[in-house]
Order: sequence, then structure tokens, then C-alpha cells
Amino acid sequence: MRFLVDAQLPPALAAWLRSKGHEAHHVVDVGRGDMPDDAIWTLAIAEGSMIVTKDRDFVDWALARAPKARILWVRFGNIRRDVLIARFEAAWPRLEDALDSDATVIEVGR
Repeated sequence: MRFLVDAQLPPALAAWLRSKGHEAHHVVDVGRGDMPDDAIWTLAIAEGSMIVTKDRDFVDWALARAPKARILWVRFGNIRRDVLIARFEAAWPRLEDALDSDATVIEVGR
């Protein structure tokens, strides 16, 4: 699976996803940290990437726009990078099942 991690999440999350055997890039890897949401959306669709984000706008777009991008919606509040990675690690077995589904929006942290 391919992931594109949004700017409000750390590049370390993309590295962690790569450690799980997935292709993952942070927006700073593919352009710049202030990449507009429309550009992120377009890039994700073009590359077949799932957007990993805390931004509710992407969830709304995924439910209303076509073509659709898949969203991994991070619902944790502001937490340290190591805590974020630990929470992803704990949620990973459930997330793997959800990622294999055809769900457009997958929540982690709720």
C-alpha cells in the first residue's frame, strides 16, 4: 500500500509505515511542508496513495468528491512523536484489516 503523510504529522510516521513494508512519503519528501490540500489530494489520486492526515477536510472530500482518495484519519490529539508511533503500533493489527477493506475513510485513535 502507498501512503502520503500530511504536514501536521511527523515524517517519522512515514518512516514507520515504510518499516511495516509499505511505500510511504511525507509531504516534505514530495514537495514542501506547506503543500495546499488540493495538491495533496491530486497527488494522492495520481499515485494511488492513501492520505494520512488529522485534517477533517480530507474526510469530507473523500465522502463528497470524485475521484476519491482513501483517507487514514488520525484522531489522536497533539502528542509527542514517540507516543504517536506507539499508538500506531498498538493499533496496527486492526488497521491492517481495515486497510485491506474497501473503506474510503479509516479512523485511528477513536
